[in-house]
Amino acid sequence: MHNFLFGIYPYITLVVLAVGSIARYETDPFTWKTSSSQLLRRRQLILGSVLFHLGILVIFVGHFVGLLTPIAIFDALGISHGAKQLLAMVAGGVAGVISLTGALILLNRRLSDPRIRKTSSFADIAILMILVAQLVLGLGTIFASAQHLDGHEMTRFMTWAQKIVTFRAGAAEEIADVALIFKLHMFLGLTIFLLFPFTRLVHMLSAPVRYVLRPGYQVVRSRRRHPAE
Repeated sequence: MHNFLFGIYPYITLVVLAVGSIARYETDPFTWKTSSSQLLRRRQLILGSVLFHLGILVIFVGHFVGLLTPIAIFDALGISHGAKQLLAMVAGGVAGVISLTGALILLNRRLSDPRIRKTSSFADIAILMILVAQLVLGLGTIFASAQHLDGHEMTRFMTWAQKIVTFRAGAAEEIADVALIFKLHMFLGLTIFLLFPFTRLVHMLSAPVRYVLRPGYQVVRSRRRHPAE
């Protein structure tokens, strides 16, 4: 089961992420949106959204750079494994708290207001709950990481991620005996990739390119002159 979850499941989630996102955009583009409810509790939405997105952006960039940058590059720059791990713990912890605060505000807003709750789909609420759980697990890994400040544990996750993206065998073996909370955090993260194409998270892939390049004037409908005119 460990080999499946961390050796095969990552590829399943990435394929579903890519194919599912393309299929949704091509076959049902009108659902490619966040279904905004900003007219209701606008201040709470802005506060929660800003905190959540700010924290998530830092976390995403940190994970992407931290996991996929070859270890040799950090060594060449003179950044020790322990220093890298300490930076990840501090920066990730601050960003995680900020993002979790925003996510809880958004979840409270969506669940406590009957009007917003009524216009929210099951997927809207479920994915937000999953993100909250993922953030809690992520913050929990900090305490586990504090037990191994030499940074060796982190290099194992880097090796796992880099083996996955380069299609090398033995990725699951790299993290076979890490703490359970790390495995739960990784599994839930992969599951978010799996669910991504079927939720409002797809808006993360959108860029307003067409909006910027649109014609200067847009005709919504032609105006017909009344006979009396």
